[in-house]
Amino acid sequence: MVLSVIAAVFIIAGLTWLLLYIFVFTQREKTDDAYVKGDMVTISSRVQGTVVEVAVEETDRVHAGQVLIKLDPVDARVSLMNAEGQLAQAVREAQAKVQQANQADAAIPQRRAQYEQARDEYNRRHPLLERRAVSAEEVDTGKRQMQQAQAALQAAEREAAAAHAQVDGTDIENYPAVVQARSQFRNAWVNSGRNAIVSPIEGYAARRQVQVGQRIQPGQDLLTVVPLQDLWVDANFKETQLEHIRIDQPVTVETDMYSDFKYHGKVVGLNAGTGSAFSLLPAENATGNWIKVVQRLPVRIAIDANDLRKHPLRVGLSTYVTVDTHDRDGHVLAESPRTKPLAVTNVYEQEMAQADEKAKEIIAANTVTLPAPVPAKAGR
Repeated sequence: MVLSVIAAVFIIAGLTWLLLYIFVFTQREKTDDAYVKGDMVTISSRVQGTVVEVAVEETDRVHAGQVLIKLDPVDARVSLMNAEGQLAQAVREAQAKVQQANQADAAIPQRRAQYEQARDEYNRRHPLLERRAVSAEEVDTGKRQMQQAQAALQAAEREAAAAHAQVDGTDIENYPAVVQARSQFRNAWVNSGRNAIVSPIEGYAARRQVQVGQRIQPGQDLLTVVPLQDLWVDANFKETQLEHIRIDQPVTVETDMYSDFKYHGKVVGLNAGTGSAFSLLPAENATGNWIKVVQRLPVRIAIDANDLRKHPLRVGLSTYVTVDTHDRDGHVLAESPRTKPLAVTNVYEQEMAQADEKAKEIIAANTVTLPAPVPAKAGR
């Protein structure tokens, strides 16, 4: 009887283990070769200059648009003042061109009247020459005066046409010299604003490499901002574990940092290649001493935002990942491209808007009301 009971217990335990193995253990993939990853945004300057202020230290929280570093603004201010003066001068010169066109138009009627008067006088005197009522010298003088008046009229028309060629079809704001000066002013304005280096995203400061008084160059690494609210896990599974892993399968993530807490997540994708395929020196297997090594493929896992908010992680932490592969109907590769940008910042948009507004103010301040130029008539 006792033996029968013991045998029954072993049979039940064996069946239980078999069922667990079939329905649980064979439908999970685990790895401890998994690490927390995140974007690490390197902050650099777009202009050269001398650092006069460092506003944050490592571990500080920063907001998008917050000033992190300030550069000496003197050089940029001088350039901005020069650009402002050049824009004002270009506006005034454009107005002078319009005024010249108006003056050239105003001179034409006078020159035409002088020519018509000289022509009529010549036509009146020329018939009198045959009757010897006037001398040949008087007729020649009248002819020369007519020709001179005609030449003066033609010169005035050419001058007016040349003046109109520079101003017709445009206004002060769109005059080529003004457009060029406005572009230079906008560039100077933007560069002036770039003396305040801002964070493009919200996150936490790390790897500060800048000091007050340091001379920096464009593109030089100064600081890193890490958005700890947008982290993920890259789990490196052996190629023998990948057969049943699919996108959107549920995942649990454990860390040494929070040993009593399990993060929830899901598979968002499998990398396009193994780690060795993208290494600086890929493995060369075309040798006679080849030894097979099981490769690992990074699988990206998204972490639940609420879990991450309650238990913040850090980039680089090691994790233990378990993927539930029970549902195997999903895709191995993404079926469609991303429809929205992965990351966006608008902290730089105001720079150009402010520059345009200031340029309009300068143009308006240096513009006076002038009579509109009369377009050159056809046949001039």
